[in-house]
Amino acid sequence: MSPPSYIELHARSAFSFLHGASQPEGLVERAAALDMPAIAVADRDGFYGSARVHYAGGEHGVRGIVGCELTLEDGTVLPVLVAKRPGYQQLCRLITTAKLRVPKNTPASDGGIQPLQRKAAARTRHAPKPTYGITWRELAGCAEEAGRGALVALTGDTAGPVADALLRGDRGLANQRTETLVDLFGRENVRVEIQRHKVRGEDFLTRELRDLAEHHRLPLLATGGADFATKDRRPLADAFTCLRHHTTLDEAGKLLAQNPERYLKDAPSMAARFADLPAALAESLHLAERLEFGLEDLGYEFPAYPCRGGNSMADELRHETYHGARYRYGTITKRIRDQLDHELALIEKLGFCGYFLVVWDIVNAARDLGVFVQGRGSAANSAVCYALGITACDPIGFRLLFERFLSEGRSSWPDIDLDLPSGERRESVIQHVFEKYAPRGAAMCANVITYRGRSAMREMGKVLGIPEDTLSRFSDLYASGDFPHTIDLEEQIAKAGLPAGHPRLPALVHLLEAVHRMPRHLGQHSGGMIISDKGLDTVVPLENASMEGRRVVQWDKDDCEDLGIIKVDLLGLGMMAAIQDTVELCAERGRGREFDIAKLPDDDEKTYDMMCAADTVGVFQIESRAQMATLPRMKPRKFYDVVVEVAIIRPGPIVGDLVHPFLNRRDGKEEIDYIDPRFEEVLDRTLGVPLFQEQVLKMAMIIADYSGAEADELRRAMSFHRSEVRMQKATEKLRERMASKGVRREAQDKIIKSICSFALYGFPESHAVSFGMLAYASTWMKAHRAVEFYAALLNNQPMGFYSPATLL
Repeated sequence: MSPPSYIELHARSAFSFLHGASQPEGLVERAAALDMPAIAVADRDGFYGSARVHYAGGEHGVRGIVGCELTLEDGTVLPVLVAKRPGYQQLCRLITTAKLRVPKNTPASDGGIQPLQRKAAARTRHAPKPTYGITWRELAGCAEEAGRGALVALTGDTAGPVADALLRGDRGLANQRTETLVDLFGRENVRVEIQRHKVRGEDFLTRELRDLAEHHRLPLLATGGADFATKDRRPLADAFTCLRHHTTLDEAGKLLAQNPERYLKDAPSMAARFADLPAALAESLHLAERLEFGLEDLGYEFPAYPCRGGNSMADELRHETYHGARYRYGTITKRIRDQLDHELALIEKLGFCGYFLVVWDIVNAARDLGVFVQGRGSAANSAVCYALGITACDPIGFRLLFERFLSEGRSSWPDIDLDLPSGERRESVIQHVFEKYAPRGAAMCANVITYRGRSAMREMGKVLGIPEDTLSRFSDLYASGDFPHTIDLEEQIAKAGLPAGHPRLPALVHLLEAVHRMPRHLGQHSGGMIISDKGLDTVVPLENASMEGRRVVQWDKDDCEDLGIIKVDLLGLGMMAAIQDTVELCAERGRGREFDIAKLPDDDEKTYDMMCAADTVGVFQIESRAQMATLPRMKPRKFYDVVVEVAIIRPGPIVGDLVHPFLNRRDGKEEIDYIDPRFEEVLDRTLGVPLFQEQVLKMAMIIADYSGAEADELRRAMSFHRSEVRMQKATEKLRERMASKGVRREAQDKIIKSICSFALYGFPESHAVSFGMLAYASTWMKAHRAVEFYAALLNNQPMGFYSPATLL
């Protein structure tokens, strides 16, 4: 007889910071390997890992059940699972309320110490003190607003409010807390949770919980309480426990778990473990069927734009686009009109009219505040963005690919980046957006800070008791924040003072490899804002950023994009501040009025002479030593030369060995090779060398009959560092399509190599054009307004490659 099936309904990922020891994707992949049809990852005080569980679940055929653990005011932890959307929305609001009343980086709880070990922990001087918690009254309000059946509460593991009372011998309190849960959520929405991890005392706890469930007529639910996907993650879980309690592995004692049993188990293992309670195991299937909510049902809506005179947003966008186009172009030719009409029709079809109008409104607000603003990134591929004044480069004149920005069949929102002067001017625009969508309609995207070389060594080294001077020497050997590329990890450790044969070395290497790229804490994105006029706190919990006056959501930009949540990037550039200061100084000194960067003459000989002579100290993007070494070879005499110069000294072209072929072809030392004759039109301006993402997209559309949407999905897959599976599938699909078109294997390899060189460092042509305009403008100012330009540079330090002394 086959054992009953089982679904894990209480796992934690590494986004339960310093509690879970596996990535959300790792838990999903393990669940798929165990033939588990679904899994609930309930991270501590938020839905941090839920977006990644949802996406990985789609790749592996595992449904992501949404839930979280709530830290209560008494320090106990209550797991809650989501059955319906109102339940999710109210949980988001509850968590937001609790998060916003405490400063950033305040410990959320006592670290989830198992109450079996609570007395030992209390005796140590390291026992953390709770500073955050949800009150029972707030929990009652959340449950009431969500409605019966929208949420399901579990009594929790040994850190839960019920088990906590039982372990302290207070049955009366345990009964009281159970009755409270029944009153709040309804009897049919409460489960008495039991776990078995082969630790002393759990038989007593199981008996107590069985009696309590029988007394209150509640179902028992067996869960694994998985903190990691596989047993080999246990050492990292122990290390996290030490970090949580500010101690070392040698001193942690009973703070550490007694065994590695908190791993994700399959149905046969769970059936054997709960052979005496088969109903508790079967309840995992019954309950999972009830938990129908998924993150595909978020209900996020971008703010609607208030139109005048009863206009639709499509009418309003068309009116403003053509009004702006007459200023930008003067005469609107058939080519311009056809492109604008094509873009406007697609924007309306995809439902993005409001998005363009809201971004246009932010741009206008910035200008009303006296702040320079220029759009860049893929938005510069759009003639509509150019006409609206969002971007400053003409995509029609530069033959840019609109499909890099927006294409039919695209499910995700377009992405518009706005460059603003760094400092107070940019902050004034950000605060304007916060105020406009107050109180909880706007927040910054999170930036997930992960363990890299230095941070991994410092924290894992402390856990192992390695001396501080050794850790410092290790950090000093780094050229970057990631694992070293120049020397072997063990060799670097040896140079830091921990030689081969040291008893701590194997454990250190294991921990460094295990913790690499694991989430460490949340920061805030450099400028990505999410907005909603219907309450962003019903979509994802918000919390305070470390910077005063800022709030962040619990997901990063990739998570948001995967879930259809649109961000607007308000990025700070020191050069934008310097350019604005230069223009204002010129006006004050009677040296010319403020001007539009887009209207600067692009054929100024003095500007190009300065570039050819590599006299570019202080200017934007082309002031590094590598750029200065290339400029005399490039000999820029037209604006597109500047665009190429900005783009070519980048990791992508350098790693892909594209720099020397381009320069040799430009000097006539090497024949131009278009890889395939069909690519000549695409690669003619870059002499057969694919430098830009747009070129890669066009190549895929030509050589493999990709649609614009398919080509953009290829780009996203190849630049999506979190999923090797996604990248491999995209490459296989491209190869199959090329083979069906009769492309020879050698050409296939070249094309795929070109695409792979952009996997981590892809640079869009539109981005290069936008940066090229700032490079040209700053060089023009150096050539024609040197006094004001250098004064502005000095007033905006630090920025660029050079010290104030060098600039002087």
